[in-house]
Amino acid sequence: MTVLEASVLVLAVGTGAAAGLVGCFAVMRRMTLAADAISHIALPGIGVAILLHFHPILGGVVALVLGVVLVWALERRTSLSTETVIGVVFSTALAAGSLLTKGDQLLEALFGGSGGVSATETIIGLFVATIVVGFVLRQRHRLVLMLISSDIARTSGIDVARLDLRFLVVFALTIGLGLRYLGVLLIGSLAIIPAATAKRLALSLNGMLAIAVAVSVFSTVAGTYVAHELHRETGPIVILFASGCFLLSLLSRRTA
Repeated sequence: MTVLEASVLVLAVGTGAAAGLVGCFAVMRRMTLAADAISHIALPGIGVAILLHFHPILGGVVALVLGVVLVWALERRTSLSTETVIGVVFSTALAAGSLLTKGDQLLEALFGGSGGVSATETIIGLFVATIVVGFVLRQRHRLVLMLISSDIARTSGIDVARLDLRFLVVFALTIGLGLRYLGVLLIGSLAIIPAATAKRLALSLNGMLAIAVAVSVFSTVAGTYVAHELHRETGPIVILFASGCFLLSLLSRRTA
């Protein structure tokens, strides 16, 4: 295995771990469809970055972070639901991104690209993955309490609005991690499918987190390897592996 191939696999592990953990709370928050919509917010950022000759992923991540902050702010200043606000922002972003990004660039932005990653991309990606994993593991009990009851969370001294914003930003960073290979259309699936699989199999929160990470890491690593061997795009194969795990989970029966 070359250094380049090793870097890709290491980054795949980091991305899988982050997506698995964040996806669990996205599923518990019933953000299954919203997660996919949020990923589309990256599209105009990618288009602007290409026009300005910056790294497309950098533009996508900036757009994602700004987008979720906008969603968070609008949700609190209006009476609209989170899903409604995300739908409006998603539609606007998709329209703007389609105009700014054309041809092969649009296809790569939507479905991800192939090829290796640079040392800088690997280091930055692992750094971001570490931040995401650390946040979820440290805040998991507060996040669960916020999901159960915002009022109870507030009386326990939790700044619900701030925690919600931090989660959305971490979610945006996780989406950004997978843009390079999974693209705008598929990265949301990596956050949702392993978590849905874990929800079927787990009997506790820690069990759900562990299973989601295992499924996500397996899917990203196996998908990356198979795609390299078959000379195919990575994203669709990664998601097919994740979907296969979910289908297998349907055959199982929980004992409790």
